[in-house]
Amino acid sequence: MSAAPEPAADHPSATAPAGPPVARRRRELTYAVLLCLAGAGLAFWAATRTWSVELTARGSLPPSRHARSGADLLPWVSALALVALAGGGAVLATRGRVRRLLGGLLTLLGLAVAAGGGYGLTADFGGGVSRQWPALCLLGGLVAAAGGLVTALRGADWPAMGARYERPGRAAEQPAADGPAVGRGTRDAWDALDRGEDPTVS
Repeated sequence: MSAAPEPAADHPSATAPAGPPVARRRRELTYAVLLCLAGAGLAFWAATRTWSVELTARGSLPPSRHARSGADLLPWVSALALVALAGGGAVLATRGRVRRLLGGLLTLLGLAVAAGGGYGLTADFGGGVSRQWPALCLLGGLVAAAGGLVTALRGADWPAMGARYERPGRAAEQPAADGPAVGRGTRDAWDALDRGEDPTVS
């Protein structure tokens, strides 16, 4: 029995297996960016909440209430969360090795933010201390670090922003190359008419 012929290169079955991996890489890119943005955004929001309330006695007057946010107590936590938030969006605009390096940076930023949240859970800032906001800051840092880690490990194979438009752009150049030939044929026909010749007669 003769072997079954192999599908031609332009046959749909020849390119069908390439579809699922591309879709999977796009999903991984989407999930990683969402993890970075959601984690960094949550950490920054939690850092701006009230972590500590200090009461100061004023004699016979009611004590004064001084609220301090996580950004007041640990300014670097909110700053790093903002940098991680910007880096999460930059993942879309990078590719290859640069994207992997960015993923490693986002991992470190997320871990640093999580460390700040962990410190806020155990530190004694004086007065009444709220533990829920440092806990959310810790959670947000870990989520952002997870997105950065996925980007560092697998980001080199993900598509870049606007990559889907590159092939149609190259293909559109082909008709433009035929434009001058059509123009020359039209001018030759008009020149033949000026000479009194019939351009349709070969």
